Amino acid sequence: MSGSLDDLLAAVRACTACDGLPLGPRPILQADPRARILVAGQAPGRRAHERGVPFDDVSGDRLRAWMGIDRATFYDPARIALVPMGFCFPGTGRGGDLPPRPECAPLWRRRILDALPQIRLVLVVGRHALDWHVPGRRSERLAAIVREAGGAAGPVVPLPHPSPRNRRWMALNPWFEADLLPALRRRVGEVLAED
Repeated sequence: MSGSLDDLLAAVRACTACDGLPLGPRPILQADPRARILVAGQAPGRRAHERGVPFDDVSGDRLRAWMGIDRATFYDPARIALVPMGFCFPGTGRGGDLPPRPECAPLWRRRILDALPQIRLVLVVGRHALDWHVPGRRSERLAAIVREAGGAAGPVVPLPHPSPRNRRWMALNPWFEADLLPALRRRVGEVLAED
C-alpha cells in the first residue's frame, strides 16, 4: 500500500471529530490503492462497530450474493474498497440506524477516493451514498435511479440497501433480481478479472 494512503487511513482510524457517538468513535473502512471496486455504503451498523468488520451481517451476505463474490474476495482490500459515507456507527433511531454523521464525508471522503486510482466500478448502496456519488437526483425515486443503471455497464451503479428491511422494495421491483443482478454479477466479474 502507498505510504500516503497508509498515513491517511491511520489518521481516519484515529479520528474523533464526531461528538456524541453512542458507542464512541470506531472508524471502519477498507481501502488499498489496487482496489478495482468501491462499495460506497452508508455507515457501519452496531454489529460492524462491535466486530470492527463492515457488512459482517445479513446485509453483507445479501450484498455479496448480489455481487456474485465470496467473503474472501469482498474482504480483500486489494480488490474491494469499502468506504462508507460515515465511518462510525451513528446510533439507532425509530426506523433503524441513524444517517451517517455529516462531519465525516467532508473531512475524509475526497482524500480517500483520490487515493484509490484503480477504481473501475462504484456500487452506491443507499440514499446517502447516492446523494454524494450521483448528485442532483434527490427528488427521484430510488427505483427509477436503480432501474436506469439497467445493465450495470456504467462506472457507478446505484443499489438499494441490502438490508432485510427492504423486502417490500424488492417485492415491488422484481426486475431488480431478474434483470439487474445478473448484469451486476457479470460486471463485477469482469472488473475483478482486469489486469
